[in-house]
Amino acid sequence: MAKAPANSNLYGMILRLVLILAVCLAGMISCTDEASTADSLTASYDDMQRIVSQGDSVQIPAVNIISRFSYNFYIDVHEVTVGEYAKILNASFDSDEKDYPVTDVSFYDAVFFANEKSKAMELDTVYSYEGLSRSSDGHIIYLENFTTNFQSNGYRLPTEAEWIYAAQKGWNPSKNAWTSENSDFEKHKVCELSKDKNDLCDMAGNVLEWTNDWLSNTQNATVENFAGASAPNSLSEVVVKGGSYRNAAKNINLKNRGDVYTVSPPMHAAYVGFRLVRGVVDFVQQLEEENRASQAWNIQALTSATELKNKLGVLNSVLAFRDDETGNLGYIRFASSNPTVVEIVDTLDVYHPTISPDGSKIAFCTKPEGISGNSSLYVRDLNETGSNLVRLDVESAAIPRWRVLGADTQIVYVTSAANNSNEAEWKLASTWSVPFANGTFGTPTKILDGSYNGGVLNDGTLAVSGARLLRAKVNDREEVWLNGEQACNASLSEISHQVLFLDFGSSTGENFSGESYSPHKQLLVADTSGNLTAMIPAPEHYTFDHTEWVENSPNYAVATLTDDDGAHSKIVLIHTADSSVTEIASGNELWHPNLWTDALEANQQMDIDLDSAGVYVFRGDEFVYQFLRVKMELFWNRADSLEVVCLGSSRVEDGIIAQKLDSSYATVNLGHPDNTLSFTLFIAENYVLNHAHKLKAIVIALDIDIWQAYENVHLDQFQKYPGTVYDRNHYYWKNGTPSYFPQMVQSSYAEPNIRNTYLSTLGYSALEPQGWGEVAEVNVDSMWASIHPEIIDAQWLLLENFLSLTKNQGIPVVGIIFPQSPLYKETGSFGRYGPQRSVAASIIERLNALQKNYPNFVLMDENKMGNHDYSDAMAYGLDHLATPGAEQLTDRLDSVLRTLETFQ
Repeated sequence: MAKAPANSNLYGMILRLVLILAVCLAGMISCTDEASTADSLTASYDDMQRIVSQGDSVQIPAVNIISRFSYNFYIDVHEVTVGEYAKILNASFDSDEKDYPVTDVSFYDAVFFANEKSKAMELDTVYSYEGLSRSSDGHIIYLENFTTNFQSNGYRLPTEAEWIYAAQKGWNPSKNAWTSENSDFEKHKVCELSKDKNDLCDMAGNVLEWTNDWLSNTQNATVENFAGASAPNSLSEVVVKGGSYRNAAKNINLKNRGDVYTVSPPMHAAYVGFRLVRGVVDFVQQLEEENRASQAWNIQALTSATELKNKLGVLNSVLAFRDDETGNLGYIRFASSNPTVVEIVDTLDVYHPTISPDGSKIAFCTKPEGISGNSSLYVRDLNETGSNLVRLDVESAAIPRWRVLGADTQIVYVTSAANNSNEAEWKLASTWSVPFANGTFGTPTKILDGSYNGGVLNDGTLAVSGARLLRAKVNDREEVWLNGEQACNASLSEISHQVLFLDFGSSTGENFSGESYSPHKQLLVADTSGNLTAMIPAPEHYTFDHTEWVENSPNYAVATLTDDDGAHSKIVLIHTADSSVTEIASGNELWHPNLWTDALEANQQMDIDLDSAGVYVFRGDEFVYQFLRVKMELFWNRADSLEVVCLGSSRVEDGIIAQKLDSSYATVNLGHPDNTLSFTLFIAENYVLNHAHKLKAIVIALDIDIWQAYENVHLDQFQKYPGTVYDRNHYYWKNGTPSYFPQMVQSSYAEPNIRNTYLSTLGYSALEPQGWGEVAEVNVDSMWASIHPEIIDAQWLLLENFLSLTKNQGIPVVGIIFPQSPLYKETGSFGRYGPQRSVAASIIERLNALQKNYPNFVLMDENKMGNHDYSDAMAYGLDHLATPGAEQLTDRLDSVLRTLETFQ
């Protein structure tokens, strides 16, 4: 055959375009059809296969969603290889690995590569972001303001719908895939096995593949161009597809969209890779998850705990306020090296928030000062969810203020927030006090006629109202201060007996200051007779609003600053003795600040290193540490009340429903992935036994198959975090922690989605049933216990030492052997990670005999060598329980706990 001229491809392309144009002009086909654009880019589709999907549809089997396609697309014939990845990123690589799929890449690593490849091919990039963060080992773990433009013609990850549509035609994992049956638990070169009917390689098996979709659990819908959830769920889960060399062929199917652990963007693993697609999509449908609240606000802390301590004398302080853009309650805990803003998203309007004397609760009302109409008064926990919300059952209650009389904690409130200019109408309102204890209101008692919304001294000698006029009741004598001129935002200090308020450029204020001023330009202070004692000017270009004393800190007040545009853009701390003004927070519209300081802290005489205390993880670290960080917060939050603590691996995390036990006895689930017996006992001995003073039982996992993981890599890393080092240097706080230590932990970094999920479930992770699987995979050499019997001896010594310690302290220990797939009965292995069944039977026999020497030990063998009663509908994979199984196990654990002497 004669060799074609060098420019024959160019001639062919020109001829082809001319023919297409002629056909278009003749009206025979639409010139907007993708063929006319995609085929003209043939040179950019090397190693990609065109998938003709336009007009067709595909089912997403996990959620029964039907996705219709309005476009065709191209998909990589094989997973991106090590060589391709290195070439685009100009990275070095082992030439022997060139043709293997690139793995150990995060979702964001794959996104970054797709953009870089688009740039290299002179295509528009699909993904945009404003900045990126890398972990210490170089993986991209966060992309700031990350978005996807499906209308770009560059490279991207496939949607789940695209991936399934491309894979289903040639799907045959049992005959044409690298799986646990034939892979030797290693990845293989791409396309070593034959291509499928779509001329694609390794869609099933070899390595698990990232897709472009946020996980959506919306069910039963028909959509156009489905592209996952519109926003990440609470764990930021991303869909992955195809299984890997670690999975049995029968367990690889088109329905699966996850892994054994949570799959989120920073995750990377040796068995996870990706392939890319190209295809312009004019529009996609992304489904919104239910109960997703929007938090569109921009608020910042402008000071530190150290700076506040220098002024107020305490580290532990909390600023509460109303975010007027949303109507929600916001707060900042300053007892941290990096104070963060929390906003409690709710449908309730929040005005005049005030923090309880112990810092645990916050009261608020639904009408602001100066506004008539009925108001409701609420109290809720001062936490991220605002839990345990209760309403005072009266017709109207506004502008709450806490006080302590003797041993009683009370809330003083007024029946109307309306202005007080009309004396007769003002006297129709009244001032009341209501006890509040154990999350419950007592019986309200009327204490004064008239709405004294500025406060009432505990001894009753002075009460103040400041909602148009500055009214006072001095030793039962009614007075109007400031010569009857207009005033507002009055606040009475229980400590100094001084009254703080704002005016409107009054003559009285002008005479005192010697100069005229505009409304709210000065903060005024008066004594118990109404005589002015100080005036503090607002900073240039600002006026004051929403003034309030800082309780427990004489001569300090907080206020909002209103800028020249009328926005309440800052909250400031004001020292009335020297007129200094310190900015402590900024936002678009911040109202009604209340700054709480810890009255007990000064008595503890303890300084805390804000950069170390409670820092149990770093941003971007592996998820095992992110999970544990949140579990540590759970523990410290509830340590004083805990009666049952559950510890162990992800089998504990997924298998014990802490909320179910918590209804009877205070419980927390501290189980987390990749745990070991030594890690479990480290937490139990140094934290639980030292601080859970009401402890009635410890529950631990006896994962004898995981005893082979004896190197304690994760424990070693956990012990290096600043918080753990700080705890160790303080002997794990055996003599007690500062009262605000839990707040220190709360304020340290935690992955937000993980934190929100596990705090609400007390550490339990709910899983939907997926069955035990059809094949009992053994992921290690089950002979390990026979080859290295010293491993068993070492684990046994750890367990006996712990049982001896708890025996001496009178603490029962319940050890649970969690159920695994009953199919392991047909193998030589006890479970997923061994050991031999004969060795396991011997270990269990020894465990049963432990109670003779350690009567505080109880064994719950829920596996029974595979002869258990946990059905397929109760399981999540080979060795974890789904929610129905967790319910059964938790009920049985509850029954065991009730037999223990400490529960009698």
